[in-house]
Amino acid sequence: MKDWIHAARLRTLPLSMSGIIMGSFIARWRILENGGTWDWKIFAMAILVTLLYQILSNFANDYGDGIKGTDQLRVNEAEQRAVASGKITAAQMRNAVILFSILSLIATVALLYLAFFPNHIQEFWIFVGLGIACILAAIGYTVGKKPYGYMGLGDIFVFIFFGLVSVCGSYFLFTKTFDWDILIPATAVGMLSTAVLNLNNMRDIESDALSGKKTLALRLGFKLAMVYEIILLMLPLILILVFLGVNGFIKEGKYYPFIVMILVFPMTALRRKIMAVNQPKELDPFLKQVGILTLMMAVLLAFGLNYF
Repeated sequence: MKDWIHAARLRTLPLSMSGIIMGSFIARWRILENGGTWDWKIFAMAILVTLLYQILSNFANDYGDGIKGTDQLRVNEAEQRAVASGKITAAQMRNAVILFSILSLIATVALLYLAFFPNHIQEFWIFVGLGIACILAAIGYTVGKKPYGYMGLGDIFVFIFFGLVSVCGSYFLFTKTFDWDILIPATAVGMLSTAVLNLNNMRDIESDALSGKKTLALRLGFKLAMVYEIILLMLPLILILVFLGVNGFIKEGKYYPFIVMILVFPMTALRRKIMAVNQPKELDPFLKQVGILTLMMAVLLAFGLNYF
């Protein structure tokens, strides 16, 4: 069981929840402002679904990199993988990927039934398709003949699914509408999620070069990937400030939502520490820190918007 828990990579789970929290509680603020009701059961199911997606993705990545030999070069590094180390066989991990694909689909259908039946049947089927796309994206990062993670497309997929789909999708579950300004916090979460992936790829840049895994970080080179990383870490809080501005909180003198801006201080300190790194393997501790800061951003904005 310990090996399976390690393979699930629990430190990645806070990041996966960030988009759901962000979208759900922005929806709650809007719904309550208009005298509506917010269903906590939809939120709980959405959290369950995203955790299943994340664990599925982690198992699929372990399996895909393991059978391709990519992780053999990382066995003695910071993050040892289960299949490459022999702690879990490839067949066992493949079965786990199949099991979590089924569980993810069942949970997705249950969530969508709760959110859309009986008055929004068309939206139900659209989101079923979106859920299947999420499952396929979780698997396709490293699994298959042409995994997109090996072609340098991982950043795009993470931005779309961890940012836009997660925040906008969860927002729509509650409101049944799409408002353009939800793209602003969705972009913020997407950028921080991409920052975690880029850090991971920067850490593994040397072993990926040997194994032929052509991530964006590898294509850019370590120095340019570092510039890219700093940009990804700088813009999200600016975007959150823009979101609060376009929603009139400054004009109305409602300052509680701005509590999220306290993260400027730890984010600035984190960027400085990352910029000081010269050896790729030294980046590993920062993956968890960026994930936690992303979760804190979502939680603090949710608290600020829903304080009253």
